[in-house]
Amino acid sequence: MKEMTAKADLAADIPGKRYFTIGEVADLCGLKAHVLRYWEQEFPQLNPVKRRGNRRYYQRDDVLLIRTIRNLLYDEGFTIQGARQQLERMAREKKQAQQKNNVLATLDDEYPVPSEAQAKTLRPRAVPAASEPTSDLVEAPAAQSVIKADDLRELRELAEEARALLEWS
Repeated sequence: MKEMTAKADLAADIPGKRYFTIGEVADLCGLKAHVLRYWEQEFPQLNPVKRRGNRRYYQRDDVLLIRTIRNLLYDEGFTIQGARQQLERMAREKKQAQQKNNVLATLDDEYPVPSEAQAKTLRPRAVPAASEPTSDLVEAPAAQSVIKADDLRELRELAEEARALLEWS
């Protein structure tokens, strides 16, 4: 929750424009233009569009990134190298969260969780008794298997743990 409010604070009062000049960004972020030009050299993530005459145009994401860098350097006391590492860590975490959401969305598509009413109507698959003869000629009664919501949650957790282990190796 703290991360969401911090992100909202960073995005506050940014006009709804597509491109910003270096002067506008400097005003929005409380910095000087030469600081922004220096940060472009130090932070590879900060790469504004350059047009005629090497004029820089920043987008909204660039402004948010600059505010994040400013916060790391000025408010949290990171060095430039530390801020660079922190930004890389944040990018990795964001990528992992997106991958996790993709895995969960895939699981939701493949194994939808039945509602309470559906779960009551579904019956477990009938298993023939040992004394009953089974052959290819005898049709087994059609029945649906029930996957309980708790089982799905456990399966998801196991999949997440397996994915995390694979990422670490």
